[in-house]
Amino acid sequence: FNDAVHCIDVEAPTADESLAEKAKALVEEAVLEAWSGKVVQLNLQFREPLSANTPDAVEILQSLNLQVPEANETSVVVDPEVIDLSVPTVVVAGANSGSFEEEIAALGVPVLAEPTSGVRHLASSVLGYRFVLDQDSELTINIKQVIVYGKPTLSRPVIALLKREDVQVIVRPSRMGHFGIGTNIKQVDSPLVGEGSDGSWLESWQARAKELTPAASGSLDRRAIIETIWGLGRDLVLGASQLIREADFYAPGNRVRAWANRGLAGIDGTIATATGIALQTGSPVTALMGDLTFFHDASSLVIDELDGPVNLQIVVVNDRGGKIFSKLEVAQSVSSEIFTRVFATPQSGSIEGLAKAYGWEYRSVSSKSELDNALTVSGRVVIEIALS
Repeated sequence: FNDAVHCIDVEAPTADESLAEKAKALVEEAVLEAWSGKVVQLNLQFREPLSANTPDAVEILQSLNLQVPEANETSVVVDPEVIDLSVPTVVVAGANSGSFEEEIAALGVPVLAEPTSGVRHLASSVLGYRFVLDQDSELTINIKQVIVYGKPTLSRPVIALLKREDVQVIVRPSRMGHFGIGTNIKQVDSPLVGEGSDGSWLESWQARAKELTPAASGSLDRRAIIETIWGLGRDLVLGASQLIREADFYAPGNRVRAWANRGLAGIDGTIATATGIALQTGSPVTALMGDLTFFHDASSLVIDELDGPVNLQIVVVNDRGGKIFSKLEVAQSVSSEIFTRVFATPQSGSIEGLAKAYGWEYRSVSSKSELDNALTVSGRVVIEIALS
């Protein structure tokens, strides 16, 4: 995790230490570091016995001196860096770009926003940008400058764009550090201000994306599912495999807080993540995932009575296996039998049976109207949509 995590190594205690004071100091240090925006990791070493009645955690908690650091009124104001936007420029907004929303909006250039970016709703966002990158070589080749916010991870065309030697890549910092890929990269910590853009470049991108986006099929396919759920505006957790990539193509432009376990986590813990978000926010949460992601974390359906009521809808698109692999080269290089066995790995388990065994309400839907109705159910509900 490099500089994204602040690690505090704590040696095993000795007999002459005041454990209560040491624990208190460690917690205060960790909380203070966390206010810097980094994840804090305490590496604790133990001595036997591994359980004791002292120090008392409740007493330590009550004695903590936890204060939010006050802003330093004498801090140095950082001058913005001026970016020449007469050069054909696009913004690539990866995960967790929302803290830069005002800066991105003010640039007024095409924004290629991933579903978890937090800026897909901006007026300068290019919905359907993936169709442009995939099909319009003229617009794509004309890009000469890219400004990166957050951590983009979803598509090969975006990564290929960032690696082009004729493209200047400007990277803004994020909670995950600087996203660096390719060779022609400039990291900028100060705010960006653009000049020289007349809006025609943005208009070209948005018009072309609209032309290239295919008409909806009218059936309950992945696109319709994504458009329906995204359109509700609720907090959303996306499975990290195929469905988040479908959302990259089709998610509408309304404001939605969306999360996904990208990176090392993959599909691990998707249900647990959604449950945690629902518990922490107290708001309704919808989790959209495939059948493999659901089965992989089914044990997280366990209901802890101490948690109290939770509004969580788990929408499972059951297409019998990992459909994402059918879009990769391996699908063309191995036999269908090997592909099915090793990559697609279709499951025969009962989603309904699992849901009911863990005490969840279950709905099976096969039409848009049935999905709309199921999405009105509150509490803990699993909604299954069977697709081929």
